[in-house]
Amino acid sequence: MKPARIIILAVAVVSAGVAGLLALQVARGGRVVSRTETVVEREPTINVLVAKESLPVGARLNPSTVAWAAWPKGSLVEGFITDQNRPDAVEALNGAITRLPIFNGEPIRQEKIADSSNRIMSSLLPSGKRAVATEITVATGAGGFVLPNDRVDVIMVRKGDTGGYVTETVLSNVRVLAIDQQIQEKPDGSKSVVGNTATLELNPDQTRVIMVAQEMAERLSLALRSVADAQEPDNSAADYLLSGKDGAPQVQIIKTGEIVGSSKPAAE
Repeated sequence: MKPARIIILAVAVVSAGVAGLLALQVARGGRVVSRTETVVEREPTINVLVAKESLPVGARLNPSTVAWAAWPKGSLVEGFITDQNRPDAVEALNGAITRLPIFNGEPIRQEKIADSSNRIMSSLLPSGKRAVATEITVATGAGGFVLPNDRVDVIMVRKGDTGGYVTETVLSNVRVLAIDQQIQEKPDGSKSVVGNTATLELNPDQTRVIMVAQEMAERLSLALRSVADAQEPDNSAADYLLSGKDGAPQVQIIKTGEIVGSSKPAAE
C-alpha cells in the first residue's frame, strides 16, 4: 500500500476516534462550565470616634476607652465625631462624662457626653431639668427594684377629709437619676443595695409639686414603669398642688397635711 494512502487512513481513524469521544461526552450530559469573577468595589470610608468598650452613665472617656474606626461614608450620620471635623477629639474629650449609656463599637455622639469640667450629677441633667431627692424604703421603692435610669410614677398617700386615706399620682413617668449616690446599675449584675434616697429628674413645676407633696403626704411611693413607657410624656404633674401659675409668686399654706390657702408674699 502506498504511503499516502496509509497517512490518509490514519488521519481518518484518529478523526473518527475524536468524534466518538465527543459524542460520548455529550451523551453523558457533560457540559463546558465557564467561570466569571464578580468585582466588588469598596465603599469609601471615614474615621469615626467609637467606644472600645461599653460605657455606663457617669463613666469618663479616656484614650483607652475610645478609638478611631473606619465607617462607610454613605452611612455617616450628623452628630458623629470624625477625624475631619474634630481631629483632636481623643485628647480633647479626655475626662468627658457619659450622660447616657454607650455600647462597645458605638460611635460617640456629642449629645451623649458632657464636658469634663462639669460636676457629674449636673452633667447628667438635660437643659431645664432639676434633680430632686425624695426618701424611699423597700416598701416605697418597688421592693428595691428601682434602679438609675428607670421610669417611675410618684404616688402620694395622705389623709382625706373624712379621716380615711387617699392615694393620688402626683408625678408620672419621671426618670430616676440616682439611688443614694449610685448613678448606674452595677455592671457585674450583682444585687443592688436598697437605698434611702431616690434622685428624680423633674421640670420646675414638678419640682414644686413634689415639695408640697412631701409636706402633705403620709407616704410617697415610687411605682416602677415599663421600659416601653420611656417615650411617653414625662412632664405631667398634679396641677392643684401648684401655686403662682399666672406668673405671680405665691406661698402655699399647709395645715395638718392639707392645703388651706395661698397668699402672695408681702412686698419688700
